[in-house]
Amino acid sequence: MSSDRKGGGRRARAARGGETIAQLPWRQVRNTCPPMKLIGEEQLEQLHRNSMRILSEVGIRVMSGRAMDLFERAGAIVDRDEQVIRIDESIVDAALATAPSSFTLTSRNPAKRLILGGDAMVFGLVAGPPNVHDRINGRRQGNLADYRNFTRLAHHFNAIHIIGNQVCAPMELPANSRHLDTYHANLTLSDLCFHCSAIGRGRAVDGIRMMAIARGASLDQMRAEPGVITIISVNSPRLFDDAMADGLIAMAEHGQPVTVTPFTLMGAMTPVTLAAALSQQNAEALFGVVLTQLASPGAPVMYGAFTSNVDMRSGAPTFGTPENTKANIIGGQLARRYGLPYRTSNSNASNAGDLQATYETEMSTWGAVLGGANMIYHAAGWLEGGLTASYEKLVLDVEILQNMMAFLEPVSFAEDDLGFDAIRSVPAGGHFFGADHTMARYDTAFYRPMLSNWQNFGSWQEAGSRDALQRATDIWQKALEEYEEPVLDPAIREELDAYVARRREEIGGGEP
Repeated sequence: MSSDRKGGGRRARAARGGETIAQLPWRQVRNTCPPMKLIGEEQLEQLHRNSMRILSEVGIRVMSGRAMDLFERAGAIVDRDEQVIRIDESIVDAALATAPSSFTLTSRNPAKRLILGGDAMVFGLVAGPPNVHDRINGRRQGNLADYRNFTRLAHHFNAIHIIGNQVCAPMELPANSRHLDTYHANLTLSDLCFHCSAIGRGRAVDGIRMMAIARGASLDQMRAEPGVITIISVNSPRLFDDAMADGLIAMAEHGQPVTVTPFTLMGAMTPVTLAAALSQQNAEALFGVVLTQLASPGAPVMYGAFTSNVDMRSGAPTFGTPENTKANIIGGQLARRYGLPYRTSNSNASNAGDLQATYETEMSTWGAVLGGANMIYHAAGWLEGGLTASYEKLVLDVEILQNMMAFLEPVSFAEDDLGFDAIRSVPAGGHFFGADHTMARYDTAFYRPMLSNWQNFGSWQEAGSRDALQRATDIWQKALEEYEEPVLDPAIREELDAYVARRREEIGGGEP
């Protein structure tokens, strides 16, 4: 076990049993259930028309000269003094005509290629927290050792399909070059696709080039078969800063997908009503979608939604609320109206991996699934409103995601599954425990949980009365023990190392 892994030693060894952790096999999840329609077509059109008014009459402030040039050439009204751009519906329609309805992401392991769009669904690791927590070491500042552990866990747990942008920020490293260390960890400790940072052009291009090295691909091949994705978080209300705009343009020019996600909290970044918040979210998301197509027509792009509300007593962000769940569903209706893949999240606002964290996550997860999300970002490990990446919460979330994966499996109606002969074979008042039909399916009939404990009270008590949170601690430790680093060609590893060293020297004390 490498020296940077936390929670090793006697406790971790005690957690190991004869069996490996029960989990579902790695697969592309499909949501074949019809998406829920929470609002009618007329209400959907009201949101659309209101969004078009925001874009054409109020406008979006953009702090990037290059973005202003692109919009100006497209016929937008550009006020360079105020840095405000106004666009009409024709510009939006032209962009939507070239934006693809689905795309693929290919990591260094082609077997883990992801589809984003249609009925495909992808679960992502939490991204962005400055802090880390586990029940053994407590709450602490994000660091590279923990980042590497979370990357190992993302690789080990099959329900996690994609690594987020800095699952925890390694705060001990220079801010202008730490992305190189996290990309390097992503590519050497896992074989998954990952989100790269698009705070400026440099970080985005580094992520693209490093994935190309790991795949042994040229930039032209990367453009044809993208391998990294980014999140462009609009600074709601109605602001694209220069770093985000330039990062978006760089990704689009290289053919890598962009997820445009307004950070719209009702009562803080938007008006308090859901209809107003969704109108603003829609306007900001569509503006970013247009920018991707102006930079590179046909570039893959996702419609992102991150609308929730604040606690009106304290101003604190809340997630997993009824309003957040409604927004997840309606966001999906909007994305489908425009023919775009849909990204949302299943966040919670709890400060601990407790009952609140679980029921809020369940609530928002159902909103995302019912809304037809193609990517659920921050799906595993999010805690404290996104300020902390939690080891135990990651395990709780993987259990939630696996339950959802099992729920989404279609019901079989084959002749043997209808069980007529089995029903006839058991007398009235009997039982099916020993029936041939049961015994043939003994190991596969039902979802086998990773975390749940189904012992009776006496047996559970004799085993130590361990609750779900305690069991989650055992599981993440065992997962790190079970983890196997994916094979990487030594020549590719050497090329990645050399790229990081060269770029770190080039960046120095300046911006990436």
